Amino acid sequence: MNYKKLGNTDIDVSTICLGTMTWGEQNTQEEGFEQMDFALDQGVNFWDTAELYAVPPKEETFGHTEIVIGNWFEKTKKRDKVILATKVAGPARDYIRNGENNYGIKNITIALNDSLKRLKTDYIDLYQLHWPERKTNMFGRLGYEHKEDDNWNKFEDVLGNLQKFVKEGKIREVGLSNETPWGVNKCLQLSRENNLPRMMSIQNPYSLLNRSYEVGLAEISIRDEIGLLAYSPLASGYLTGKYRNNQMPKNSRLERDGDFWTRYNKPNTTKAVEAYYEISKKHNIDFTQMSLKFCEIQPFMTSVIIGATTMEQLKTNIESVNVKLTDEVIEEINEVQKIYPNPCP
Repeated sequence: MNYKKLGNTDIDVSTICLGTMTWGEQNTQEEGFEQMDFALDQGVNFWDTAELYAVPPKEETFGHTEIVIGNWFEKTKKRDKVILATKVAGPARDYIRNGENNYGIKNITIALNDSLKRLKTDYIDLYQLHWPERKTNMFGRLGYEHKEDDNWNKFEDVLGNLQKFVKEGKIREVGLSNETPWGVNKCLQLSRENNLPRMMSIQNPYSLLNRSYEVGLAEISIRDEIGLLAYSPLASGYLTGKYRNNQMPKNSRLERDGDFWTRYNKPNTTKAVEAYYEISKKHNIDFTQMSLKFCEIQPFMTSVIIGATTMEQLKTNIESVNVKLTDEVIEEINEVQKIYPNPCP
């Protein structure tokens, strides 16, 4: 396994992060336990979850993934072996705290304490804001339309709220998710000027089908030591090749919840996937592993978040750390990007 520092801390995290959002929905608790056992044995010490999970999010499964992880901690007594990341939900979904799920002190207090109970731990290593409170582009939305809206907690207030829990020892570090360059810069600036907690990571999408992170956030990641935690590196399974030629595997995400997983169903997706697949075939590299390794080797990357529903998938994903991509492979990948630039932003 490979490891990198989390932000500018002394915390070493594996460059493969165990994603957990299927536990409690596509995966049972027993299957989640098996994944955690195996991942830890393979040197994966970094796990990511959220209060919102399982996914697709539903009121009846809210918090279930954290419960599965907490039960594993209780059973194995291995909490100290894991760098644990979770997230507090931003505004949306009326079933979360009666729809008042903003980043004010009241809501963060409730959210954090509830997560700690479900996870059966007294601290979170990395506590992340799941998405911005303000009205801005996220989750692949294009065409920014500015609207003046003061109905959100200012960054300095949110950082101050988080500082309370850092001082109490309930949070070690803090991070962002689905954030823009402007939002990241504001947080870094205000933490510097006011001696407030510093954001150590940005959890945004990054894959062969969506390299938009490179446009503005990559430079921030490198210069300010706030690395990317890449979610959806396999583009909901498109970059495994399993949906090629109009295939629809039984119990796959698209087969189960196709109306929810629409982000990668775009005009040029199939063409780009086919081009990348041909590169993997030409060089005799597993397509899934090529897709993941390309993410891992980026200089702005801290960790690549994998999500598997079977043990076979999990093993393939983790073994991607041992793959080598030659300069020729990378050059061919970049040529495809020129032809089909970010088909799924």
